This record gives sequence, structure tokens and C-alpha cells, in this order.
Amino acid sequence: TGPAADMDSLLIHGGNPLAGEVRISGAKNAALPILTASLLTAEPLKLGNVPHLKDISTMLALLGHMGVRVTLDDKNHVTLSGESIPHKEAPYEMVKTMRAAILVLGPTLARFGEARVSLPGGCAIGSRPVDLHIKGLQAMGAEIHIEHGYIHARVPRSNGACRLKGARIFFDIVSVTGTENLMMAAALADGVTVLENAAREPEVVDLANCLMQMGARIKGHGTDTIVVEGVKKLHGTRYNVLPDRIETGTYLCAGALTGGHVRVKDTKPELLDAVLAKLEEAGGKISRGENWIELDMHGRRPQAVDVRTAPYPAFPTDMQAQFTALNVVAAGTGTITETVFENRFMHVLEMQRMGADVRLEGNTAISQGVDHLTGAPVMATDLRASASLVLAGLVAEGETVVERIYHIDRGYETIEEKLGQLGARIRRVPA
Repeated sequence: TGPAADMDSLLIHGGNPLAGEVRISGAKNAALPILTASLLTAEPLKLGNVPHLKDISTMLALLGHMGVRVTLDDKNHVTLSGESIPHKEAPYEMVKTMRAAILVLGPTLARFGEARVSLPGGCAIGSRPVDLHIKGLQAMGAEIHIEHGYIHARVPRSNGACRLKGARIFFDIVSVTGTENLMMAAALADGVTVLENAAREPEVVDLANCLMQMGARIKGHGTDTIVVEGVKKLHGTRYNVLPDRIETGTYLCAGALTGGHVRVKDTKPELLDAVLAKLEEAGGKISRGENWIELDMHGRRPQAVDVRTAPYPAFPTDMQAQFTALNVVAAGTGTITETVFENRFMHVLEMQRMGADVRLEGNTAISQGVDHLTGAPVMATDLRASASLVLAGLVAEGETVVERIYHIDRGYETIEEKLGQLGARIRRVPA
């Protein structure tokens, strides 16, 4: 993926019910923080099931720039060695395309006593305040200045050492990256850190599990109170990133709205309870095993569902756009209420151009299902919105062209190949 790939499009001929099996990749939102955990130790961190995505290669480039030795053994294995980190900074060029770069702040500061990170850019889906990260690190004793668009953080020297101090930190709003950043910082701090109103997402739990394998002492991950007892140093380990629950949900949703029969494998069904409940409400017959889920619509049109997004374990904001696509072709009226991010309904205007009967009232999209959509050129505005336009294209009559798919490549590994395996007529058109 280079500058040219940024302008690629996906060309879709709709009308085929999807059928078959697809393998789920590792979770981007678990892999990104786990990659930055390599900054916490001088020993090698060996990671498996790392997805091959634009955001991952951006993060690996950033860690490489800082001084981490990065080795890619094969497609899904990465070894990171952070013996020396000469550049304790994340420059704007690398942070602007990916907000997750803020995750280098906590571990770098905790291990080296200093860090300099550009304020982030990223998706256009509303404000995601970094002040939670900053306040938390200040509570742990860091001195922080923001100038020229950079966060400068340092730990004052005391008793000859620059170490963060354990603290009690309450999050005003639930923040996944905030929880992850402070959990990593706390792993090497002096004393005990308590994170209250912490994020409970499976990706946070995955990071905690990896840190514990590296020697961190963590309790309460997966609940809203995480307790971290700092240790002097962490060691290397081998760890496999958990499967992507949003990718899993997206392919099941594609099966549902095409009236198809889809099986996803190498996934974790227990992470998708809220999504699977809604797919059953939409008329899907769901069966599951330890690492697979099957959805069968028996050729029927889905029923409209009402969805309200909220932090895990409730319905995920990252599945909202895909269910908007499902509702616009479903029988009946459905409402989708977004409570996590403002400004996250940009796909609705594009779906209207394809003939969807959907309107916005505040933070709710209300749709009256139509019998069919019509193919049109549409443009992606953020990662999940782009995926939802691809799903809409799968059921539209004629040809749909989804432009600006670099957003999709940030979060879906070879979406056109995987949908193709399920019988979709879809291909990537180079710019």
C-alpha cells in the first residue's frame, strides 16, 4: 500500500446471497497497544496473529523510528526488540494518520522517564480527548507541557531514579486508549495504581494478559476497576493477539443482509453476545462452537432491529454502520442510536444516494426498509462507514463503486478476497 493504493476503489456487482466460510484476522485494536508494549522491556516480544493492515504497518514504522528492532517472520508473526530507544518521540507525520500512536506515550515515559508525542489526527468521527491520558500521567507524577502540537512529558528525578508513582485515577468518560496507556505506564511505576471507570473491552483485557505474561501484576481487567502493582522491570514473551470481533460481526452482517449462509472461523463467539442477539432478532439462525459462528438466513430478508451503542459489553459503536446497512434493506422500521461518538453517521448520506429511506434525528438514524438499493458511486469517510457502504453494495442492483477505500484497508485485511470467497462479485480497482 503506497500513495497510489490510497486512491483505490472497490467495484461491486450486487445481488448474490453470500455463502461459505471465512477466516477472521487478529484484532487491530488489540494488536496496536500490544505492539507498543515492546517499549516496556529490553527483551524481545514475539507476537502472533498480527493482522496485515495499514494501521499496523504505520505503528511498526513508528516503533522502528523510535529504535525498536522489528522483524516480520511471515505474514502474521512480528518480533519486536526494544533494547535501546534512542528517539523517544512520535513525530506528527506518523501520528496524523493514526490516533493509536498516542499509545507510545505511557510505556516510553514509564521506562525512560521522558517522551515526546505529537497530538493525534485519525478518523473524522468526533473528538477523542487526549486530556484523560495527560491527567492520568500527571497524577502519577509526570510533568507535562504541550507546545508546538507536541506533548512533552518527563518524570522528575527522585532518589536517583525517574519513576512514575502509583496513583488513584478516575476516568470522567470511559476511554479504551486512555485505559491502555495508563495500564502500561502503571506496570513500571512505583507502588499501586487504581484505574476507576476503566474500559472493559476485550482488547484491553488482551493487552493486560500480554503484560501479565511479561511479568506485570494486574487485577480486575475486564471490570471497571483495574489495579496495577508496579514492578521494577518486564521481560519478553510470546503472545497471540485475539481475533477481531468487529471483523467477525461485519462478515456475519454481510451474510444477514444478503439473506445468506455464512460461517466465520478462528474467532471468539463470547465477545459478540450483543451483536449475535441483534442478528438473531433480524431473523438469522445462529450456531456457534468454541472458535466459530455460523449464521443462516434461509434465504429470507432480514427484519429491522433497534440498536443503541454503548461501551462493552453493550452493542459496539464499531458495528453501528454495518447494522445501518442491514436496516435500510430490512423489513420494517429500525432505529440506530449512537451514544459513543458524535458525527458518526456520514454513511447515511451516501446510503440515501443508493435509494435508502433513512433519516437522521439527532444521534439516531431511523430507517424504513426498502425492497432494493441501486448501485451508485459512494465515498468512504471513516473505517466502519466504508465497510457499511461495501455491505450496501452487496445487495444493490447494478454496480456500486466505493471510493477512498484506504479507510477500509486500515481495519480489514483483504476485504475483497474474503467477500469473494463468500461468493460476492467484488474487485479492487487500482487508482
